[in-house]
Amino acid sequence: MDVKGKHVLVFGSGISGIAAARLLLQEGARVILYDGNTKLDKEQLLQDITGGRQAETVQVLLGELPDEVLDTLALVVISPGVPTDLPIVEAMRAKNLPIWGEIELAYTYGKGEVLAITGTNGKTTTTALLGKIIGDWHPHTFVVGNIGNPYTSVVEEMPEDSVTVAEMSSFQLETIRTFRPKVSALLNITPDHLNRHHTMDAYIAAKKNIAVNQTEEDTCVLNYEDEVTRAFGEETKAQVLFFSSKRKLDRGIYLEDGSIIYHVGEPVEVCKVDELQILGTHNYENVMAAVAMAAAFGVPMESIRRSVKAFGGVEHRIEFVAEKRGVAYYNDSKGTNPDAAIRGIQAMNRPTYLIGGGYDKDSTYEEWIEAFDGKVKKLVLIGATREKIAECAHRLGFYDTVLADSFEEAVQICVEEAVPGDAVLLSPACASWGMFKNYEERGDKFKELVNRL
Repeated sequence: MDVKGKHVLVFGSGISGIAAARLLLQEGARVILYDGNTKLDKEQLLQDITGGRQAETVQVLLGELPDEVLDTLALVVISPGVPTDLPIVEAMRAKNLPIWGEIELAYTYGKGEVLAITGTNGKTTTTALLGKIIGDWHPHTFVVGNIGNPYTSVVEEMPEDSVTVAEMSSFQLETIRTFRPKVSALLNITPDHLNRHHTMDAYIAAKKNIAVNQTEEDTCVLNYEDEVTRAFGEETKAQVLFFSSKRKLDRGIYLEDGSIIYHVGEPVEVCKVDELQILGTHNYENVMAAVAMAAAFGVPMESIRRSVKAFGGVEHRIEFVAEKRGVAYYNDSKGTNPDAAIRGIQAMNRPTYLIGGGYDKDSTYEEWIEAFDGKVKKLVLIGATREKIAECAHRLGFYDTVLADSFEEAVQICVEEAVPGDAVLLSPACASWGMFKNYEERGDKFKELVNRL
């Protein structure tokens, strides 16, 4: 679509909304940035979009969106945080307005090839690792998406031979139309974001969209040990490469006797897991997915091998913070759902004080509590879900819980009670909203409190 001179509404004023508005402005559109929050600073938003330059083709609307505005629009670009079933979005659909996500906008104007990753857990680690593998091999590599760097923010920098590595959330995948990665990966599926998607079927359908436009010329990397993704291998038109941490595959990549083996043609050892800087079976799966994607894209195995061995992991994911008075502190703030938090506790090799709780995404916590497996000495709970999680824990026979009134109090309880040889783990099993802007801010606060000790 040629947006030059046309009115385009950007719905949502977060980082992806601002980045989308900037790109549209550069493409010559008449941009309307809209947000329902009347407390936002309109002048600051204009400054964020224009960089302080005069721009008569940009306006900011807050609060109720006038009906007559819809009649002027050629396109709506909706930010990932905006639910697609809002009445105002339904009104846009009723007027047959094209509704794109920020990802679709970036893909439309971007250049080069795209490699894209989704899944309930492991997306960020896999994206960061694949970004390193591709970036070490190819000079024009961009790592974007749910990892914290809006896709639209880099479009204007892209040469024709660029490679974009994109982390994709279910929210972002709801609103794609033509987005087609050369290589995609669907890592796993467990319940998450049901407050937004309402049903597991809708959540799964959003995740599957990552490959909806792929053809037999493209590749889709899937987890053989996940029932949903294994079945998806029969549905997708793309060539399928499976990875497995539990069995040898005739074709794909797998874990065998402490080594990661890539088996497409002749089997090749990628590396031994004790050569990696990241630990745990879930991370070995992330490595396998990234390696399979890179190899399918044509990166030489020797280059892949060097990058994988040099990769040190990502911030906020089972991140060692410090050891204070014999107690090890770990930041797993990215454990924003029970399945991710299970992986966090499984990685602990010490008796653990666990900080959990936060925003309620309509998750259930039984499997998380059952995964404590004698490792958790005390569960310190915060946020909107603290009573819900405590009740679940008590029902399952785990009574060592305490409710904290603040994040600082939760950390202090752990500091006062933990003894040398223990660990303190922030792995909340919940989103951060309500107490923090995002999981990064929550993890940074935890590290700040620990480093002050």
